[in-house]
Amino acid sequence: MTWRTHMCGDPRAELVGEPMTLAGWAARRRDHGGLVFVDLRDRTGITQLVINPELAQEAAELAHQVRNEFVLRAEGTLVARSPETVNPNMPTGEVELQVDALELVSRSTPLPFQLDEENVDETLRLRYRWLDLRRDKLQRNIALRAQMVGIIRREMDDAGFLDIQTPILFKPTPEGARDFVVPSRLQPGRFYALPQSPQILKQLTMVAGFDR
Repeated sequence: MTWRTHMCGDPRAELVGEPMTLAGWAARRRDHGGLVFVDLRDRTGITQLVINPELAQEAAELAHQVRNEFVLRAEGTLVARSPETVNPNMPTGEVELQVDALELVSRSTPLPFQLDEENVDETLRLRYRWLDLRRDKLQRNIALRAQMVGIIRREMDDAGFLDIQTPILFKPTPEGARDFVVPSRLQPGRFYALPQSPQILKQLTMVAGFDR
């Protein structure tokens, strides 16, 4: 079984009948009689897994152990949902993965807060930042920021600008705020500082001929 062939946001109606391997976090599990449904999530979206004990007995037994945020890998065939179970609010709402094999990659301890919980204390969120960053709102914010930065970079590149990375440690310079200093390991008694302004470094590159 490969790690995955598709992301969880990829399945669509035109892919029905194709074999797929998906991997991600269990966002939700539901037992409906003999069938077990699991919403599998990664950063691209959610795909519903359906595990039928008549078709995959071992996978069904394992699915009963699944809890929120368990890491799963599922192999199966993409099938169309019945008309009454189609979810128009999800991009993948017309399809589901009929699971043939299920792997429980990693278990999760009880969560300090649920990812869809509102008004969670900020201190608690920051203490468990890796969980906080899995929340849908933050995932969308980070993806949007990456898209915007990409657009800006492409526009600047088309205009002939160069993207130059300047040092993050530099000599201390007089500014309005107190410097954050870092001792030099190779030169005892000397310190680097975090630049408070890119002005000097910008001037150096411009004098060197990098006007854009």
